[in-house]
Amino acid sequence: MKAHDGMYIGGAWRPAAATDTIAVVNPADEQVIAHVPAGTAVDVDDAVRAARAAFPGWAATPPAERAARIGALRDVLAARKDEIAATVTAELGSPLPMSQAVHAGVPVLVAGSYAELAATYAFEERHGNSTVLLEPVGVVGAITPWNYPLHQIVAKVAPALAAGCTVVLKPAEDTPLTAQLFAEATEEAGLPAGVFNLVTGLGPVAGQALAGHEDVDLVSFTGSTAVGKQIGATAGGAVKRVALELGGKSANVILPGADLAKAVNVGVANVMSNSGQTCSAWTRMLVDADRYEEAVALAAAAVAKYVPGERVGPLVNAKQRARVRGYIEKGIEEGARVVAGGPEAPLPTGYYVSPTVFADVTPEMTIAQEEIFGPVISILKYEDEDDALRIANGTVYGLAGAVWAADDTEAVAFARRMDTGQVDINGGRFNPLAPFGGYKQSGVGRELGSHGLAEYLQTKSLQF
Repeated sequence: MKAHDGMYIGGAWRPAAATDTIAVVNPADEQVIAHVPAGTAVDVDDAVRAARAAFPGWAATPPAERAARIGALRDVLAARKDEIAATVTAELGSPLPMSQAVHAGVPVLVAGSYAELAATYAFEERHGNSTVLLEPVGVVGAITPWNYPLHQIVAKVAPALAAGCTVVLKPAEDTPLTAQLFAEATEEAGLPAGVFNLVTGLGPVAGQALAGHEDVDLVSFTGSTAVGKQIGATAGGAVKRVALELGGKSANVILPGADLAKAVNVGVANVMSNSGQTCSAWTRMLVDADRYEEAVALAAAAVAKYVPGERVGPLVNAKQRARVRGYIEKGIEEGARVVAGGPEAPLPTGYYVSPTVFADVTPEMTIAQEEIFGPVISILKYEDEDDALRIANGTVYGLAGAVWAADDTEAVAFARRMDTGQVDINGGRFNPLAPFGGYKQSGVGRELGSHGLAEYLQTKSLQF
């Protein structure tokens, strides 16, 4: 795979400050496919200075012009979608159809939404005798995960650019090639030098340097709750704004009267997508006692269609595979019943895990409380709607969820009582304009749509 041996800073590819590199491994065959520079605090400092120098000019650029540049970026991403999909498949292991439709396709939609929003957003409002100005917060440090490498970049960079901010991106070390493609796209789209900057590197080195940099005004991080807490503490010490999109343990609540077969099949597909490496995956399926065993049988049959190496890709690396298999073993140890899959490796090569379904899961079990981040579903039984709500809300997370009922009115009524940031009603479709983010330990702030843009703005009032 093509890889740059430098950092993208100030509108050009520059040599890294040190010679250390990071190996990029294809998780499907465990072979090294490229090397990228391991950035240091020196690289981060160079990138932040470039972003700071570019900020006044970009902030003063009329919103319509910023919208045009984001629109051009969208067009470049669309034109290079096949290259993007192939790169994501190589470094993440996602099956190519998934990479084409989701990993390459969704970022184009999101970028397009911000091109439109930047041109129409009310950056100035009148309230009584005050004019309220919504101004860019400044230099943004964006730290993105590996599970949706381009989507997570676009979901941070596009609204930051629309707001008038400049950006330094530190992508996940497992998927840096997609980030390098994005840097090329920003250049091709005509973004002014320094408006977007890229530093590849390890989280404890480059990521920590970016989060703690005194000249970064806002840190936007997507990743684990544990690391999010560290970043929040670092930013808090400098009274720096943060946006944190963290872990999840989302409930898929199937109420009596719902179409059980559809709810189970869609729920299984939701978790199997991206090999279960999705923070918003509905990993807890809640079913009423009367239909519980039927749901278990349906789930086991549905999972059998997700063959590792075909419809389900590998996990991103060996550490993640060991982690997920450890959770499966923990579920068995605590008394859950395996009805599909298990801890055994399904293929001799690649970081694959067998798609697994657990029955007889109780709310206090580890697999019902902690984020596994793999193709593992826990099916829990409830007695009535209040019991279902107690179970659904009974974790430290609150990122997403789903409710299925005989009609939308019943499902919405239940969803209103859920402590979570986004709920799909009877299979509701993805909406790039809907705010995404969590309650409780699933994060702070929102991404996507106008709420995502607002994260990168600060407010000034003028009285006259």
